[in-house]
Amino acid sequence: MKSKGLASIIVTVGIILAGCTEKEAKPSSNTTETAVVDLTAETDAYKQFALEQMDQFVLETQKFVTAVKDGDLEKAKAIYPTARMYFERSEPIAESFGDLDPRIDARLADLQEEGKGEEDWTGYHKIEYGLWVDNTTAGYEDIADQLLKDAKELRARVETVEVTPDLMITGSVDLLNEVSTSKITGEEEIYSHTDLYDFKANIEGAEKIFTILQDKIGKKDPALVEELTEKFSAMNELLSKYEDGNGGFISYEQLTAEDTKALSEAVNHLGEPLSNMGIIMEG
Repeated sequence: MKSKGLASIIVTVGIILAGCTEKEAKPSSNTTETAVVDLTAETDAYKQFALEQMDQFVLETQKFVTAVKDGDLEKAKAIYPTARMYFERSEPIAESFGDLDPRIDARLADLQEEGKGEEDWTGYHKIEYGLWVDNTTAGYEDIADQLLKDAKELRARVETVEVTPDLMITGSVDLLNEVSTSKITGEEEIYSHTDLYDFKANIEGAEKIFTILQDKIGKKDPALVEELTEKFSAMNELLSKYEDGNGGFISYEQLTAEDTKALSEAVNHLGEPLSNMGIIMEG
C-alpha cells in the first residue's frame, strides 16, 4: 500500500467503444462501426504472469515465516527483500484488493495517515521493523502467521480478478509512479534499506506488461516500441550498477544524491512513453 501521487506521469488511455447508440446513429447504408481491439490473449497472459508471481510469493513468504518462527534472524533478513519482489512485480493486481494489500504491505506511515496506530500494523513492514530495528524475531510470530494467511488469501483472490487492458496499461505506469514517489526517497524500506529490490521488481513488472502488449503496440506505433525497448534497457543497465555481486543489491543508504537523481531521471524518461501505450486501444 503506497501513496499514489501521479508525479509527472499522466496516464491517457483512450477506450473506443464498438458501434454507436441508436440515438447517435445516422440512417445510412454506409455506417461503419469502430472495431474493438481484441486483447484477450494479452490480458490472459498477464493474469497468468500474476498468478505465477503469486505462487512464488506464497512459497517465499512461507520460507520467510518459517525463518521468523525459528528465530533465524539472518535468514529472515536474507529472504525478506527477494520474497517481496514477487508481490511488487504483480502489484497492479494485488492492490485491487483494498483490504489485503495494506495487511500485507502497509508502512506505519500509511496507517498513520489514515488515523490508525501501531496496534493496527501488520505484514512485511511490521516484521521488517522487528528484524532491523528490534534486531529480533521474538514477538513477531503471530504477525508472521497472519502474513502467510494473507498471502495465501491474496493468491486465491487473484484467480477471480478480471484483467482488462486498462488495468494493465494504468498498472504499468503506477508501478513506475511508485518508484518515482516512495521508492526513490527511500521511505518504502525505511528500516532495511532494501529499496533497490522493490525498485527492480517494479521496473520488471512494468516491462512485463510492455512485453505482453509489444506486438499490438508495434502495429500502431513501431517507433514507440523502439523507444520503450531502449529506455527499459537503459533503466536496467543503470540498476545493474548497484548490484552487490551476490545476486542482490547494495543498501539504499550507499547511494549518493547523484545516484538517486540519475535513477529518478531515468524513471521519468521511461514513464512518459510508457503512458502512450494506450494507443493500442484506438480502433
